[in-house]
Amino acid sequence: MRMPPPGRLVDAGGFRLHMHTIGEGRPVVVFDASLGASSLSWARVQPEVARFARACAYDRAGFGWSERGPLPRTAGRAADELRIALDRAGEPPPYILVGHSYGSFVARIFAARYRTDVAGLVLVDPAHPEDWLHPAPKEQVRIDRGVILCRRSAMLSRVGLAHVVSGLVGRGALRAARSVVNGVTRGRFDSDLDEVLAPFFKLPPDVRPAVRQFWTRPAFFEALGSQIASMPVSSREVIDAVAGGLGDLPLVTLTKAHADDHHLRRQDDVARLSSRGRHRVAARSGHWISLDEPEMVIAAVREMVETVVLA
Repeated sequence: MRMPPPGRLVDAGGFRLHMHTIGEGRPVVVFDASLGASSLSWARVQPEVARFARACAYDRAGFGWSERGPLPRTAGRAADELRIALDRAGEPPPYILVGHSYGSFVARIFAARYRTDVAGLVLVDPAHPEDWLHPAPKEQVRIDRGVILCRRSAMLSRVGLAHVVSGLVGRGALRAARSVVNGVTRGRFDSDLDEVLAPFFKLPPDVRPAVRQFWTRPAFFEALGSQIASMPVSSREVIDAVAGGLGDLPLVTLTKAHADDHHLRRQDDVARLSSRGRHRVAARSGHWISLDEPEMVIAAVREMVETVVLA
């Protein structure tokens, strides 16, 4: 049985995005998930933020409970669709945007294109467009592998094998799930499966069935594959959007623990997009700070809300 959405479906220009909004007040805090994640990736953060602000977690087109959107799925397209959906959902600005990884691409473009609507940015271990604009061979391999994996997964979902893999994961039969995937892909994507499952088991148990449901939808794999293939285009969109900086927009960027020097330098560059930018490093989190150390994200959002309210 398909699980019903916790929020509502809002027209974003010929298709509908799922928006789950709880809490009261202004500004509205808008959460944008990482590359292949959904609104449920904020399950450990959004309810706590809703105690002191209006908190909106949404699904980009093709993800979660949202409908398919037009291709290609670039970050710039997603930013424009989000602005339309917020307006039609009756959620007026100002907004505080919270973007994780790829979601930070969307947040930065949104903030640049709709600057007067945005009161602050919290970027959670953001992706760096400079690393994907002209992919080095290693990054190009990752892009190519991701696109192929999504195409094959979309095929599996149409013939029912995705339901089998999803069911095995839900029962904790990971070895069997891996065997099915490896049998179809000849073992080429074993490490990719591990990367997908790692954050899955960090989610609250009550939301995992919905996530497994998403993995059985061809629309999910089509949207994810298009996002991956469009990484160089999305990277150019981000770089162009913030080329002049973000002025004095309040901005906090959060970095995973034990990041290498390259990552830390990139994060410092992100903070310098604003004269009020700050960079903080997590104590124990990996890339999924919102699941490993949700209190760090909550504290950054609370501080941002208080800054805006007192301004």
